[in-house]
Amino acid sequence: MHIVDLLDHSEFFQGVGRQSKELLSGICIAKNAAKKEMLFHEGERGHALYLLASGAVSLYKITADGREVVIKVVRPGELFAEVILFEQDRYPVSAVALNASRLFLLPKRRFYALLENVEFRNDFIGTLMKKQRYLAERIRYLTTNDVEERFFIFIREQYGPCTTVVPTLAKKDMAAAIGTTPETYSRMLARLSGEGRISLRGKVIHLREDFWQERDATKPARVAPLKSR
Repeated sequence: MHIVDLLDHSEFFQGVGRQSKELLSGICIAKNAAKKEMLFHEGERGHALYLLASGAVSLYKITADGREVVIKVVRPGELFAEVILFEQDRYPVSAVALNASRLFLLPKRRFYALLENVEFRNDFIGTLMKKQRYLAERIRYLTTNDVEERFFIFIREQYGPCTTVVPTLAKKDMAAAIGTTPETYSRMLARLSGEGRISLRGKVIHLREDFWQERDATKPARVAPLKSR
């Protein structure tokens, strides 16, 4: 996918005009990351923002007792590490590729140079305002939908309304993506399986053939699935 097309599909840059996207594409540096490759470490001086084109990236922190806590699983089209632009100059989390991934780096210094362009600066300020609204929606999403609902929202958004799901993420990363712990995620899968609502064969999740039709027919209006803005 061409970088401008990727920017067109990125929720974060939805409010940015075509000319600004062309300017952005001019500073992007392509990078291929192998599975488990570290992109940056928490506390490291930030030199670039990242835009994920394909694959998956985990953002995590290490607690005082040495535990790894996943903050977010980044999906294709999402921008991350933008905090280094204005809030701080060091990465607040670590980032690792969960599988083979393709990314674009946006060097911090070159991004600052783009902000000298008035049209680009106005476009970008608009995207920051949308990001604030996204964070508010994230809080509403986590408090309004229970774990089960977040699970089905994630499955549909990530894999579509199919009845056989082969997760591309590890269990702990699936749990992080829906805002819960691996233990709670495992208990939920076991309960749904025991109720006959899903069946599990290894890591593959099977749903009834009429699952999505029945769900759409009986489920009341819900909080919309979240996408980074």
